Amino acid sequence: MNINKEGSYSTHEYRNLFREIGYTEEEIQARLEQAWNDLFYGAPDVRIYYPADNDKAYMLDTGNSDVRSEGMSYGMMMAVQMDKKDEFDRLWLFSKVFMQHTEGRYKDYFAWHCKPDGSRLSQGPAPDGEEFFAMALFFASSRWGDGPEPYNYSEQAKTILRACVHKGEQGEGDPMWDPANKLIKFVPESPFSDPSYHLPHFYELFAREADEQDRTFWKEAAEASRVYLHQACHPVTGLSPEYANFDGTPAAPQPHGDFQHFFSDAYRVAANIALDYEWFCSDPWQMEQSNRIQQFFRDIEPADYRRYTIDGHPFEEPALHPVGLLATLAMASLAADGPDAEPFARLFWNTPLRRGVRRYYDNCLYFFSLLALSGNYRIYQ
Repeated sequence: MNINKEGSYSTHEYRNLFREIGYTEEEIQARLEQAWNDLFYGAPDVRIYYPADNDKAYMLDTGNSDVRSEGMSYGMMMAVQMDKKDEFDRLWLFSKVFMQHTEGRYKDYFAWHCKPDGSRLSQGPAPDGEEFFAMALFFASSRWGDGPEPYNYSEQAKTILRACVHKGEQGEGDPMWDPANKLIKFVPESPFSDPSYHLPHFYELFAREADEQDRTFWKEAAEASRVYLHQACHPVTGLSPEYANFDGTPAAPQPHGDFQHFFSDAYRVAANIALDYEWFCSDPWQMEQSNRIQQFFRDIEPADYRRYTIDGHPFEEPALHPVGLLATLAMASLAADGPDAEPFARLFWNTPLRRGVRRYYDNCLYFFSLLALSGNYRIYQ
């Protein structure tokens, strides 16, 4: 398979790994369109998108029967990548009206989860939502142009990022990135991070699109996150914990659980590293890391995926989201150059969307992998 030596940001070209391994363009596009239709308009046991009122919609976390800033921002990214403006605007309006704070310590942040009717279940934000909201909004501005508020996409994105960086400087609240080390936090008040929140490829673009005064910050954040991921990923297995301290070591157990191990949140790390490699190709370690994690899972069937210590010891507890894990391992093939890259891409191609109660998280990761491996997870500027 062909590995880019220069990132898509510079070349404006995107690898279609599926085509490289023998699938036709017609097959690939049909697969992508079918997945979109299934997730947004399909059967009750597969869809995760639901219209609300006449002008809104939400992405349902089917395992928890709630709506999350994670899922809403993911849905917006899916929609802008697929050039689906109506669905994008509906998701954004729901998020804006029901989830974004207009005052107080969380002003301009988003409540991390609410009910499908928009009533909030928690006021606190989760930073992975904010970074995806901002990036999707910048892409929407580039694809479709800014409209009247709240569809002045680029200004909405800048407002979010301004809060993420400067919250607390002249009033209440806390920033989402630690001002000293430039690392994203698990929540604004926490002294630790979540490795799967680290999206240096987004920060590179924020350094070009955010407020002029903050562009140096975002460039430094991209560099800091790349270094951090070296520390958070095990040097032999490639596995990372769900939560990690700012030095990359697993964070201590929290009141709401023990997140020191490789489990659901951590699956996204492999996908994020691969997309950073595809877009910017600035860190050769990302290729080595992608090879490592694929090698670890080489002889494990998806049905046997489990919770693991980061040094690779399995628990009896099975993975809650095996399809999601497989999707991210396949997406790692964008950066991997080892013998497992093609087999994981083929295994993913031959795996359908997940159906049933737990489908939401798996199928979000599935769709992002499908976009990336078909050359359709793109930068819009």
